[in-house]
Amino acid sequence: MKLALCLVAMGALVMDSSPQVCWLYVRETGVRERGLLGSGRHPSHSTSPSGPGDEVARGIAGEKFDIVKKWGINTYKCTKQLLSERFGRGSRTVDLELELQIELLRETKRKYESVLQLGRALTAHLYSLLQTQHALGDAFADLSQKSPELQEEFGYNAETQKLLCKNGETLLGAVNFFVSSINTLVTKTMEDTLMTVKQYEAARLEYDAYRTDLEELSLGPRDAGTRGRLESAQATFQTHRDKYEKLRGDVAIKLKFLEENKIKVMHKQLLLFHNAVSAYFAGNQKQLEQTLQQFNIKLRPPGAEKPSWLEEQ
Repeated sequence: MKLALCLVAMGALVMDSSPQVCWLYVRETGVRERGLLGSGRHPSHSTSPSGPGDEVARGIAGEKFDIVKKWGINTYKCTKQLLSERFGRGSRTVDLELELQIELLRETKRKYESVLQLGRALTAHLYSLLQTQHALGDAFADLSQKSPELQEEFGYNAETQKLLCKNGETLLGAVNFFVSSINTLVTKTMEDTLMTVKQYEAARLEYDAYRTDLEELSLGPRDAGTRGRLESAQATFQTHRDKYEKLRGDVAIKLKFLEENKIKVMHKQLLLFHNAVSAYFAGNQKQLEQTLQQFNIKLRPPGAEKPSWLEEQ
């Protein structure tokens, strides 16, 4: 008689040929039962008590189940509230002053991103111009040595290109510092505030969802079961209300600090940009160098990797 394997709902039944013995392994309880097939005797039952590890595992599984359950209920309520607001059937809590400041921040961020993009384009164009001027100066200097009849003309043109390169390197360092500061303001400072805004908006949606749920329960019939659900809904609503008010306060504070920091940073950077550009096109090398010293901008020494004259800030 061949060995046969039979799967059952809560365990596995294995049949052996010679003694016709059956083992039943119950996976859920950890109990193993043994009996003789073909005999009138009932299988004996032996149970092993669950150990501490089983209790811990069941506790962890229960906690995970509760977390998933709460997440599902919260997601359902928030989705229902969001759709109600979209289709005009639900009410939402609005802080007009705060909403106006948030919208202004998003608009400001878009404009600063445009300035950042243009600044990076200017940096790339200046770098290409400096490369061309440097090559042109080398070409003039070489021709000055090989053309005696035009040595003087080629010579002062070579010196002019070298001077333009030097001033251009200084301007490029200032513009690069300006672009780096704008990038930090946009991608870190503003983005950090907008992350808090997203948390605030999510908390506002949860608050309105549980507020609506509480209002619906309050309008329903009052009995023993409803009273218990109403108390639970009131406690949950209060929790989400506290969270919403805390995040609203956090957003207001961050918006205030962001505005102060933006004014301080941009005052410095716009002054730097104006002074550097004005000195460059006026051919004032001394003022260019003073501008870099004023804002503590250092250029890389010759021989550094390209761009060799930039100090990345």
